Amino acid sequence: MSDILHKSTEPQTPEELYRLYRTLTEQLREQLGQIENDKHEFEVQMTERVGNLESRNLELREQLRQTEADKRYIETQKIRYERDVRKLKSESEQLRSPPLIIGTITDIVDSTRVIVRSSAGPRFMVRSSPSVNADDLKPGVRCTLNQQSLAIVELLPNSFDAQVYGMELVDSPIETYADIGGLQDQINEIREAVELPLRRPELFKRIGIEPPKGVLLHGPPGTGKTLLAKAVAHETNAHFMRVVGSELVQKYIGEGARLVRELFDLAKKKAPTIIFIDEIDAVGASRSEANTSGDREVQRTLMQLLAGMDGFENRGDVKIIGATNRIDILDKALLRPGRFDRIIEIPLPNIDGRLSILKVHSRTLAIADDVNLTEIAQLTEGRNGADLYAICMEAGMFAIRKESQSITQENFRAAVTKVIFDFNRGSLDVEGEMFA
Repeated sequence: MSDILHKSTEPQTPEELYRLYRTLTEQLREQLGQIENDKHEFEVQMTERVGNLESRNLELREQLRQTEADKRYIETQKIRYERDVRKLKSESEQLRSPPLIIGTITDIVDSTRVIVRSSAGPRFMVRSSPSVNADDLKPGVRCTLNQQSLAIVELLPNSFDAQVYGMELVDSPIETYADIGGLQDQINEIREAVELPLRRPELFKRIGIEPPKGVLLHGPPGTGKTLLAKAVAHETNAHFMRVVGSELVQKYIGEGARLVRELFDLAKKKAPTIIFIDEIDAVGASRSEANTSGDREVQRTLMQLLAGMDGFENRGDVKIIGATNRIDILDKALLRPGRFDRIIEIPLPNIDGRLSILKVHSRTLAIADDVNLTEIAQLTEGRNGADLYAICMEAGMFAIRKESQSITQENFRAAVTKVIFDFNRGSLDVEGEMFA
């Protein structure tokens, strides 16, 4: 183009000038087009490069976010591991620390000095740790002592014999008052003496009388004394503790009395509580001249039981239910009011009672429509509730033996005959014969 301009300086005609103009114009257009193409290619390259940079930027941001999340997780794990290390170090130090001596406080000198008796026997005057509350230092409280200085490190809760904890009823019995037949009057009496003071104590306060403290159930075996106690345990919301009288008799001197004392202490701690002592005649027989050390130990246990039932200390909201079939041999001190305020006899059922018991036991049985339970009640004169239950069971066994769909009247008659025969067979003088 510079050559063309250089030539244009020479004199030219108008036609040459016009051709020169058109040539210059076409060259300019070509150059502009080339520039536009170069510009478009440059824009495409820049756009592609910017897109790549943005994608890379997003990738780096995602990597940064993941790295920060990993960092936070690692920091959390570090804190957890440090806590576990501190816990393990603390447990290791506790395992390496020397054991503490168990002692009992016997006397208080002042707010910082007390007299304790160690588990080995000797007594020491020691100081208590500042972390121990001085008001909690009382005679009889168990404590732990440092092996070297014998200083009181901490106080321990009261301990009871494992046998006493085993007397506490955890699962409530399934028996209810509806499962007891023929003892409606006895049920009303025990509910008035045991349940009513626990559920509505305001009635006794309004009248101004003390509620009964204990109830003694007595009567022949198999009449429902233990079943009645189970129903009381089911119906009341109080803690229930059951013990057999023979469990209170221990081998060593003082062990039985200690067991009785801890039984009443635990019952008082968990009041309201009902203590059921079955076969109380095993420990409550009349006191006489003891010929053996075993008899003397039984009498010591009985005296502790008498003191726990109605002694110098108030036992609180603790009710006693006793059961025996030998009320004639019980000690008179055990039968006096204040210990057993109500003595309820559970007699052998009469015909109405036997009919009621048979109805209770036959509720779940598949019996025929023509079965007359009144006749069975008439045939079982002098039988107790356990015998009637055995009759219902034997009648079912006769029906099973014949593969019947239900229990018939004949099955009940055969069961009555068998149970009465088995019962009378116990009076035979054949040595070693077993009977049902």
